[in-house]
Amino acid sequence: MTESIAPITYDRAQISVGIVHFGVGNFHRSHQAMYLDQLLRNPSTFAAAAQWGICGIGVLPSDARMRDALRSQGHEYTLIERHPDGAAPATCVGSIVDFLYAPDEIDAVLERLADPATRIVSLTITEGGYNISDVTGEFDTANPAIVADAQPGAAPATVFGIIVAGLRLRRERGVAPFTIMSCDNIEGNGDVARRSFAAFAGLIDPELASWIESSVSFPNCMVDRITPVTTDADRAWVLERYGVDDAWPVLSEDFVQWVLEDHFPLGRPAFEQVGVQLVGDVRPYELMKLRLLNAGHQALAYSGILSGYEFAHEGASDPVIVGLLRAYMDREATPTLAPVPGVDLDAYKDRLIERFANPYVRDTLARLATDASDRIPKWLVPVIRERRDAGESVPLSASVVAGWVRYAERHATTDDVPFRDRQEAAVLEAVARNADDPVGFLRNPDWFGTLADDADFVADYVAALDAFRRADDPRPEIERLVQG
Repeated sequence: MTESIAPITYDRAQISVGIVHFGVGNFHRSHQAMYLDQLLRNPSTFAAAAQWGICGIGVLPSDARMRDALRSQGHEYTLIERHPDGAAPATCVGSIVDFLYAPDEIDAVLERLADPATRIVSLTITEGGYNISDVTGEFDTANPAIVADAQPGAAPATVFGIIVAGLRLRRERGVAPFTIMSCDNIEGNGDVARRSFAAFAGLIDPELASWIESSVSFPNCMVDRITPVTTDADRAWVLERYGVDDAWPVLSEDFVQWVLEDHFPLGRPAFEQVGVQLVGDVRPYELMKLRLLNAGHQALAYSGILSGYEFAHEGASDPVIVGLLRAYMDREATPTLAPVPGVDLDAYKDRLIERFANPYVRDTLARLATDASDRIPKWLVPVIRERRDAGESVPLSASVVAGWVRYAERHATTDDVPFRDRQEAAVLEAVARNADDPVGFLRNPDWFGTLADDADFVADYVAALDAFRRADDPRPEIERLVQG
């Protein structure tokens, strides 16, 4: 007998689009779209929530698959929450009501953005999607895609070109600007988004850029939910267990959190009614999550892969790797954090380890290691810099960097590890520099700033990398590091 799925309990025909979302993937569908679905399910909040339906926008070639999957099932999909005890409650989510694929439907996308009913444009475009240098903090105006989008009369093709074109249409038509809400794992994600969109607008119309800076709201937020990539095995499991042939179901952990700066001039859904924390200052929560969970994921990824594990829960069940995670969190990350209102950091860290070890989520270490060239500079390097500026050593963080490098070396020489990085060419160039220079990999200022010139950091890094190269199993070296 198949298990039941909580059906949609509201009339989707009554829902109109109020949110346009760029980057519809598993995380968005398990997080923001799920929260809106909860509001729609409550009869007391349905009427107000019904004006905030989501229209997804695809920009990348890979987004065509999501378009096809969602359209084939009326934009509904199945969300399954995997609990550590094996429970797996499933829900049919109906808050996404439309999806447009920009390469084929750019005029429809721009009209949707210009529509006065669209009051929020939200983003999950990945940590590297904002075209910002990790060292300078400046928008990369030399990016060929940006150069092409900035040409007079060009049909916009990047997220920057498309959204700025939508804002320009609103301004020309006397429509107030929508709020741009970044939901990516970046420190000060709203501030980063503001700089990126204003910088792009400055390439085509300085007056428009000034208007965006002064008139468009970019709230910061912290988002959290572990959501693995959907596999064919997951699709088969959903069909067998629930009797639903879903083209793209979402499997996530049972934990979810959203801390959101409450600055929405044209209104927003009543997210506080479904557990979202609306605050004046997101930063303490944001740094807690980025430096403990996200950087912790990097520590888990490379130590786990080099130890021969495939899944996050395998590494997070190994006492040696758990020792590294907790020691990094306690000794190097936590001292860089300010007090977080309402949060016991020790309990938070305990919960993180439990979440990582959930055997039913089956998150792969390869997913955690994806795009490390974006993630390590944004999540781990700030911890290193703050600790070094304070005169403190960071041997555990240095070992995480060394783990990334050894992982990249393995990919370059034997190709025996799963590897995906949008800057793969730069990673392979950095690996090649190691042949003649012990710190060649560190000589990428966009990733590491001046750490290659920090003798104490370099000593810890080189020692860890040499140890990882000498042994097939990194755990004895990890254990030595943790014991001090």
